[in-house]
Amino acid sequence: MARVAFVTGGTRGIGKAISARLKADGMKVAAGYSGNEEAAQATARELGIMVVKGNVGNWDDCVNAAKAVEAQLGPIDVLVNNAGITRDGFFHKMSHEQWGDVIRVNMDSCFNMTRQVIEGMRTRGWGRIINITSINGQKGQVGQVNYSAAKAGMIGFTKALAQESANKGITVNAVAPGYIDTDMVAAVPEEAMKKIIANIPVGRLGKAEEIASAVSFLASEGSGFMTGSTLTMNGAQYIV
Repeated sequence: MARVAFVTGGTRGIGKAISARLKADGMKVAAGYSGNEEAAQATARELGIMVVKGNVGNWDDCVNAAKAVEAQLGPIDVLVNNAGITRDGFFHKMSHEQWGDVIRVNMDSCFNMTRQVIEGMRTRGWGRIINITSINGQKGQVGQVNYSAAKAGMIGFTKALAQESANKGITVNAVAPGYIDTDMVAAVPEEAMKKIIANIPVGRLGKAEEIASAVSFLASEGSGFMTGSTLTMNGAQYIV
């Protein structure tokens, strides 16, 4: 029987590549999204997957999303916590709203979504939870205290939950991408982009499909002995 995967923020960028790869792996896939209706429907048609609207920073939206996926596809076996936002600014000028928005969507969402699926995974004795963090959660980044804190928190979440879940057939891992060639990164001015690439030893941006390949492995049957790990994928820009 095909596994069921839910990818938050799964209709654009890295999330879309993950949704496409898990679908190609034979899974039944649902992708979450929060606002871009046009992109979501285009992804649903292109990939032939279910899409679910909701704000992962909101508990009730996560309850409803999980129920919708289970009603249409079945119990969720693989959860990819990928959704995230940025609200950049120097900390001494950062508003409470800028801080709170990023913590809710990037960090609270891990609790909100994982809490919906963890009991079912424990009961069935199998599950894969994959958290998409960031190079900036490992090394920090000027102007991103909120984002770096949230992404670092995801790594701690991964390590602790992995230990709690290991004897239940559930693995919990993280992937920490560096600079990936998505629409968001493509919007960076050309001169700034040259400086970014100059600091990446492999000499290029990463590809969303490369991140998806790592997620594919972590979601597979063959990854059962790997849990609590963070895969660093940044072209050797920052080595942990």
